[in-house]
Amino acid sequence: MAVYTDVGDDELRAFIALYDIGEVLSCKGIAEGVENSNFLVTTEGGNFILTLYEKRVARHDLPFFIALMEHLSKNGVACPIPVRGRDGIALRELRGRPAAVVTFLAGMWPRRIQPFHCGALGAALAALHRAGASFGMTRPNDLSVTGWRRLYETCRRRAAEVQPGLADELDAELALLEEEWPRDLPRGVIHADLFPDNVFFREREVSGLIDFYFACTDFLAYDLAVCLNAWCFEADGSLNVTKARVLLDGYRRGRPLAADELAALPLLARGSALRFLLTRLFDWLNPPAGALVRPKDPLEFLRKLRFHRGITNLGSYGLDA
Repeated sequence: MAVYTDVGDDELRAFIALYDIGEVLSCKGIAEGVENSNFLVTTEGGNFILTLYEKRVARHDLPFFIALMEHLSKNGVACPIPVRGRDGIALRELRGRPAAVVTFLAGMWPRRIQPFHCGALGAALAALHRAGASFGMTRPNDLSVTGWRRLYETCRRRAAEVQPGLADELDAELALLEEEWPRDLPRGVIHADLFPDNVFFREREVSGLIDFYFACTDFLAYDLAVCLNAWCFEADGSLNVTKARVLLDGYRRGRPLAADELAALPLLARGSALRFLLTRLFDWLNPPAGALVRPKDPLEFLRKLRFHRGITNLGSYGLDA
C-alpha cells in the first residue's frame, strides 16, 4: 500500500458521510506497498481502510475484487469486508479515482518470518482456495505467462541500467517459460500477491489476509509458488528449506497437491519469480512522482529465479523426491 493521491479534509468528510459509520475522527496515510493510495480512517464506528485505486488496477476488475472479498468473508476467510453505503453501493469515486471503504483487520504482518508463520500461511492459503471454489466470477491473470512478454518489452531497452546482460537473460527465460508453461493444472481463485505484508498475525495464528487486488483465476499451485518465493528465502538469497517444507506441508494438510502440481512446482516458482522481477523492474525504471515509497529491488527476484532454475528434485524444497 502507499499514498499517491491526497484527500482533503472536507472531501473525506463528505465521502464518509455516504456510509453509516459515523463521523470521521482521524485519517492517516499508509505508506507501504506500491499499488494504491490507502488511508486508515477512524470514525465513530471504528477503524476502516479507505482505498483509492491507482496504477495497475483496472476499473472493470473492481466488481470482481469487491464480490470476492464478500464471498470469502462469508465462507470463513478472514479478510477485509467492503462497506456498503447507505444506498447499498460499495464502489464509488473520490478525487477522480475509484474508491472503496473496507473493514479494518486487527493484527500485524511479520517483519521477521519464522517457520511457524509459514505453516500458518500454508493452511490459510489452502482455506482460501477451498472457499474460492464456490465463487461464481472469474478473472484472467493478466500477470501470468501470456502477459510477461508485453511487460518485459516496456523495460527491455533500459534493463542494462539495472544489471548488464539482464535483457539477454530475461529473453531466454521468457522463451523457455512460454514454451514449457503447464496447461492443465487445477485452477481456481488465487490471491496472486500473498507477501508477508498482506498477511496479519495475532500471536502464531493468521488473523487476516488483505490486498486482493491481483486476485484472479489461475493455477492453484501457482499461488503456492508465489508464497514460496515471498516467505521462504533469507536475506542472503538462500532458500530456507525448513520454511519451504513447513509452508508446503501446511498447505497440503488443507488441500492435497496432485502429482502433476508437485512436478510443476519448480517451473511455477520460476514463473512467479519472473513475474515479480518484471513488475519491480518496471517500477524501478518508472518511479511515480510523489510516491512515499521507494521501488523495490528487482534483482532480489533474479536471484530467486536462478535458484529455481537449478532445482533438480523436490528435495530442494524439503519434500521427498
